[in-house]
Amino acid sequence: MKKFLNAIIVLIAFHSVNVTSQDEVEEVVVTSAFIDTSEINNPLYVIDGADFTEAATTSLGDAIDEYLGVSIADYGSAVGQPIIRGMSGPRVKILKNGMVNRDVSGLGVDHLNDVDLNDISQVEIIKGPSSLLYANGTIGGIINVVDELISANDFEMPELKIGYEDQSVNDGNSEFISFKNNIAGFNVSFGYKNTDFGNYDVPNGAVIHEEEEHHEEDDHDEDEHHDEHHEEDMGYINNSDFAVEATKFGMSKVTNWGYIGFGIDNLESVYGIPFHGDEHGDEHGDEHGDEHGDDDGDEHGDDEDHEGHDEHGEERIFSTTDSETFSIKGSYNVNGNLVNKIDFSYRDSDYSLTEAHEEEGHDDHGDDHGDDHGDEHEEEGHAPTVFMNEAVEYTAAFDMSNDSSTQKVVVNFVDEDNSIVGEEAFMNPANSEEFTIGYYLSKDLGMYDLDFGYRLDQIERTGSVTDEDHGDIDYYTIDDSTSSFAVTLGTDLSDSLGVSVGYASVERLPSSIELFMNGPHMATGRFEVGNPNLNSETSNNFDITFNFDNGDFYGYASFYITDVDNYIALIDEEDDHHDEDEHHDEDEHHEDEDEHHDEDEHDDHGHGNLIHANYMQEDAEFDGYEFEVGKSFDLGSGELSLSFGRDVVNAKFSDGHNVPRINPARNIYSLSYKQEDLLFKMTLKDVEKQNDFGEGETATDSYQMLNTRLTKTYSVGDSDIKVSLFANNLLDEVARNHASFVKDEVPLPGRNYGLKFNLNF
Repeated sequence: MKKFLNAIIVLIAFHSVNVTSQDEVEEVVVTSAFIDTSEINNPLYVIDGADFTEAATTSLGDAIDEYLGVSIADYGSAVGQPIIRGMSGPRVKILKNGMVNRDVSGLGVDHLNDVDLNDISQVEIIKGPSSLLYANGTIGGIINVVDELISANDFEMPELKIGYEDQSVNDGNSEFISFKNNIAGFNVSFGYKNTDFGNYDVPNGAVIHEEEEHHEEDDHDEDEHHDEHHEEDMGYINNSDFAVEATKFGMSKVTNWGYIGFGIDNLESVYGIPFHGDEHGDEHGDEHGDEHGDDDGDEHGDDEDHEGHDEHGEERIFSTTDSETFSIKGSYNVNGNLVNKIDFSYRDSDYSLTEAHEEEGHDDHGDDHGDDHGDEHEEEGHAPTVFMNEAVEYTAAFDMSNDSSTQKVVVNFVDEDNSIVGEEAFMNPANSEEFTIGYYLSKDLGMYDLDFGYRLDQIERTGSVTDEDHGDIDYYTIDDSTSSFAVTLGTDLSDSLGVSVGYASVERLPSSIELFMNGPHMATGRFEVGNPNLNSETSNNFDITFNFDNGDFYGYASFYITDVDNYIALIDEEDDHHDEDEHHDEDEHHEDEDEHHDEDEHDDHGHGNLIHANYMQEDAEFDGYEFEVGKSFDLGSGELSLSFGRDVVNAKFSDGHNVPRINPARNIYSLSYKQEDLLFKMTLKDVEKQNDFGEGETATDSYQMLNTRLTKTYSVGDSDIKVSLFANNLLDEVARNHASFVKDEVPLPGRNYGLKFNLNF
């Protein structure tokens, strides 16, 4: 509470300062593609696509991690699942042009959000009433990635963009191209991006292995400790490579009655999994030759055929993804007394992720994983695991806006199938059918601006759970309805100070993974068990936001309290399973060796050495705040802007213990200098130590992440060339993300220099 009061005092103090501006600051009105208006109250952020085009290529979560209230749960450089105000997983929905992106990121923390960030218009991070329109269970909010693949307006001029990028931390590069034009009355859009990143570097000593800590506690001999310490200091993360190829094509026709078009997206990727349960012990070995493992296998000898497999010293674990979406989108101008227009969309998504094992000796950049790895899997006894998601979605949005209000009614239907097939199939196939009616209202009430949203969902989830002891299968059908609403009221206290107050009650039905999960999940190092009898979560959120802006000086502060009834969390069982496993191994030592080998192998690939964890429910309370203050100065022929921001999230269960994987408080310092053809940005993210950790977690040390970028634009006739130089983690800090299941084994990348070209014709 003291921090809340201090933040308010700071904001009031800034409000009392008399700051005058010699030049008028141009007002920028940003339109939300989500509801086709600029009148949305407190959307959190609408980020221009240029911020992604000019910055380093990274995951979606990492790209937005510097924004207050937004953080990530990472799993290497390829995976960065976004978190909004402590809410993650199925509570935050990733949308692509207003429709949920149906990948399998919800089925595993090592699964990436498969979204192409090449040539996008903007990214919208939204909470509140409008976030209820197109997705259910959005307790945390939505992140909508917007592009012009299916354009609602005619392209006025042909546009061709070509780009190239190079990064030092992973010896990686990226090439991209996009094209837009109106050809014979049809708007044609095409985009292609190919990214190829190798294993990324980390500061020496950054990797911590659980086994090493255990051995140190037991005082093993110095030679063994020396070998392990040498392993730890190798300077890069093995199996952290990432390669992705994204292609998209769209066409639309604009007429006097509206528009209609279609789009095709294809995204294929290959990325290493740098941690895989208790099989990670030797994956980080330094016997791999040069910095990125070009001489893998030279020092292992023929005896690896047997004990190498048990120790996984030369095993590469990686995932390949293949997604295809076909979309139809359009709008019909009704121009009636009640309905102005009907926006309609259809999307067919077909997504697969294959997690596989193969022997080392591959190209670390992910180019030549080959089609012959299936034979290697069979030889090693590792069959691949395939995660699949097939979904069909229909949406119709009825615009009933008038001069005094914005109104929309949305009807949505989704049929989604999830399946996991293979050696690590920890959940039986499941199906979800959702039918939704949503309503949104934004109205000017004179002194007040009102936003209101309501959503009613009818959801049916079907699945089954297999009893691993007896092989019996229990089938379940969960047929339930959820309802949610949110309201925000805003007003101006003065010409420069405004306030908005919001309340939301959002209900979320448990996801398929929370209901039907039952098996070893190597990515988390746990044997996870769901519960088909889980109840719906209900989040009750209250927030108040102050905005101050007098031209060249601004302040922002937002405070919130969120009570979640029946909060679902993956909680580790409190037992000494490691000690029990070791004791069990000693007791079984004198049994027949062949039988013992089979049992050990079963334990290694089953759940003998994994932490047991259950999806459980308990009431929880989240509270926190974000505030930012900034000032602009005229400097030379440009403008210098300075800002300081801080965000804090606290989360506890009703019995007083901490909700797991909540990122700590952060202070964010920003400096930017802008001229007509030059932009320089510097951001220091000061992340504090996290001592408030949940069951099965440990404290996470603080770190400082310094990122810079310089972009210079050169005009050549009707074209321009943008050259961007960037340096991320300039201090080469050892950085660990507390929300990550693998923070010790897979720290964040080290210092990264890069160069990026964008040619616009």
